[in-house]
Amino acid sequence: MSVITLERKPKKEEGPTGRFVVQEHHARKLHWDLRLELDGVLKSWAIPKEPPLRPGIRRLAIEVEDHPLSYIDFEGIIPEGQYGAGVVKIWDKGTYRMESRKPEKMVFTLNGEKMRGGYVLLRFKEEGQWLLFKKKD
Repeated sequence: MSVITLERKPKKEEGPTGRFVVQEHHARKLHWDLRLELDGVLKSWAIPKEPPLRPGIRRLAIEVEDHPLSYIDFEGIIPEGQYGAGVVKIWDKGTYRMESRKPEKMVFTLNGEKMRGGYVLLRFKEEGQWLLFKKKD
């Protein structure tokens, strides 16, 4: 007698996945650079204060130029006289899943060492300015 089992179909993955990094950047002013692997580059935002690790904390995130994918592992010193001169350290890294992406809002789930769970980037009316916050679980 043979037994037929019905296997569950795997849950369909939603949205693209990729890598992310947050680099602590000791330049003229200390800030953190959030970089998401997206569209073949690292989409990047400078965050003047430490990124939020729990809901209820909101941070300004200033959109900056895209960086090449090779920059995702960069730690070191950018020499004086060069743009962004100062010490760069990896503060957090991991993978993410984009849940929703619109011109004015991105919703994604981070799976890093420090930053875990749902996050939102919400665009302000001012060019290049966003609000970053962690969603309630």
